[in-house]
Amino acid sequence: MDKFTRFAGPILISAGLALLLFIYFPVLKQEVNYQFKQTVKKDDIKKEFEPVDKDFGLVINKIDVNAKVFKNVDSNNPDEYLPLLTKGVAHAKGSVLPNEKGNVFIFAHSTDTSFNASRYNAVFYLLNKLEKDDQIVVYYNKEKYLYKVATSKVLSPDKLNDYLKTLEGNNLVLQTCTPPGTTLSRLLLIAKEMD
Repeated sequence: MDKFTRFAGPILISAGLALLLFIYFPVLKQEVNYQFKQTVKKDDIKKEFEPVDKDFGLVINKIDVNAKVFKNVDSNNPDEYLPLLTKGVAHAKGSVLPNEKGNVFIFAHSTDTSFNASRYNAVFYLLNKLEKDDQIVVYYNKEKYLYKVATSKVLSPDKLNDYLKTLEGNNLVLQTCTPPGTTLSRLLLIAKEMD
């Protein structure tokens, strides 16, 4: 019995550490890549990604986002949006499209819950790293639309719709849950269309 307990402890600890690494790997990978890019010269990271989808795609070079956008997704229906967020980001039903006037609203996971970090696509995990004047590119019907970050805001979910009604002009609104791994609040990133 003494031999068993001597080996069981290290095996259980190793298995636990391997499980944690598996769960948090997508998030850790994004954070490490971002931190590495911050140490590289700015000129070396200006090259824009080739979008994964020119029919409707989102590219944010600074935080390595290159995602397909699923159009007209009901943001109040988890049965509709959850399967799509494993493959990309979602354009909210009722918001305008990039070739129209008004607010284009795109949402995605930061990580959902800690245990779902490896299951869901944590596209917007680094959204909070974007700063004023950072560039965001949206492709729609093979056209390129450029936006610059204007501001960000953290709101409770019940205040979201009221805030969106106050936005004027042609904006791109990116939304995710914050803090990552929770659904307590919403992080909104508002970017203005560039002329």
